[in-house]
Amino acid sequence: MQTTLPSRVITGAVLPRAAWVTVASIVGFALLTAAAAQVRPITGQTFAVLLSGAALGAAAGGASQLLYLAMGAGGLPFFAGGEAGWDVVTGATGGYLLGFVVAAIVVGFLAERRQDRSVWSAVPAFLAGSVIIYLIGVPVLYATVESITTGEQAIAAGFTPFIVGDLIKIGLAGLLLPTAWRLSGRS
Repeated sequence: MQTTLPSRVITGAVLPRAAWVTVASIVGFALLTAAAAQVRPITGQTFAVLLSGAALGAAAGGASQLLYLAMGAGGLPFFAGGEAGWDVVTGATGGYLLGFVVAAIVVGFLAERRQDRSVWSAVPAFLAGSVIIYLIGVPVLYATVESITTGEQAIAAGFTPFIVGDLIKIGLAGLLLPTAWRLSGRS
């Protein structure tokens, strides 16, 4: 198992390559996701998820979101609106939370292959991460909410209202990572 951040992602390129840095980065991005979940009216969770994968790589990015999920499931008020507990993880929003882990891994995988170095490659990578969150989240929403009786209702409740906000977050992340690489001088 890899104990340091890969040098192909921004944190691995600019931070010391040590196990403690990897652990601190994983914890830091889990806490960033928790803080971003409290932002209103549009949570910043998905922004933090996309950044965790791109900045940390597949393994550490996925680990940061798995830690976020575990801390919230364990009772810390880290989910959107200060929610916490196992019932949140297994409820209507649980699919989105699981999607965060998968999305961070996929975005991290793409970042490790230099897909975060230009806006033209970063935006599609982040779009892929967002799509993954919805591909897992919307079906779980449909399966767990009794008042949602059709796929169209699930999409209307669990996807459509978030399109504009997510496109903004994708665009911001798509600008941020290439800029960070340029500023680092290591792109």
